Amino acid sequence: MENPVLTIVVPCFNEQEVLPETMKQLNQFLTQLIVEELVSEKSKVLFIDDGSKDDTWTIIYKYSLNHRHIRGLKLSRNAGHQNALLAGLFTAVETSDCLISIDADLQDDIHVMKEFIMKYHEGNEIVYGVRKKRDSDTFFKRSTAQAFYKLMKIMGTDLIYNHADFRLMSKRAVHELKHFSEINMFLRGIVPLIGFKSANVYYDRKERLAGETKYPINKMLAFSLEGITSFSVTPIRLVVLIGFLTFFISIMFGVYFLSLKFSGRTELGWTSLIASIWLIGGLQLIAIGLIGEYIGKIYKESKRRPKYIIDIDTLSMPIPHHLINDEGKYDEHANAHFRNLPETN
Repeated sequence: MENPVLTIVVPCFNEQEVLPETMKQLNQFLTQLIVEELVSEKSKVLFIDDGSKDDTWTIIYKYSLNHRHIRGLKLSRNAGHQNALLAGLFTAVETSDCLISIDADLQDDIHVMKEFIMKYHEGNEIVYGVRKKRDSDTFFKRSTAQAFYKLMKIMGTDLIYNHADFRLMSKRAVHELKHFSEINMFLRGIVPLIGFKSANVYYDRKERLAGETKYPINKMLAFSLEGITSFSVTPIRLVVLIGFLTFFISIMFGVYFLSLKFSGRTELGWTSLIASIWLIGGLQLIAIGLIGEYIGKIYKESKRRPKYIIDIDTLSMPIPHHLINDEGKYDEHANAHFRNLPETN
């Protein structure tokens, strides 16, 4: 049996500070996997530039000129992390037997990918990278993350606990992923729906090497809301439940106040009146906003706009001619006349 062709998919957005080190480590690690004959020599690392405003694409492109296993994909504009990840997976799937997705910040342990490959050789078509613990997170981030997973489970969506987007997928699994055509893609919830044989690999997450996190609190909250509303109508049903509860409570209070009126013990008071108006008004605004969130998703789905647009694709390009020796084979020392490029080793 031939060694599988692996493509490591790395979405990038304004990652110029950490990218040179990421490329160096991933290139060395992939070379090691090839030497150990765990993957094919045709394997690649594909970096996707998600509309970065810094020198991310310049670094990717120049590095790919000097390294045969490095390739780049440039999107025409910022499409978001999930769509950039899909762009890489769907572009590389035809030339790959398995694909691993990992973030560019190197917080996920790249050496765990060797265990991914071993699990793949054992017959698993999806392998999830799962964090052992969240001790490095702040109390707020750790608490909100745990609350999110519990809330999703209550709503009937079983996510892989403490798993983000660090995973291996087989060629067949990615092809099945293509059948999920919705615009609002929440991969952490969709991938488990594929249902193929899977396994978990546990690891310790590291600190970010350089640069700033691309998921501040506001983006984390938006991402959580995206996941909840993409996979469940439970929030709408909760609004209906609250409406019924409020209605019955109002009836009980109405009966109570009528009894006071007929017994002659009524007193005029603004506090209870204003509190009731504000309570009902707040509930109505929440309900309208929540319904609007779902209507907005329907609106986006109805337009069927593309999730991403590829500007430049170097994955399908042949090995640069300056890396080929006189015998027609790859020569890592044949690029001496390209030394004017910034050193990336």
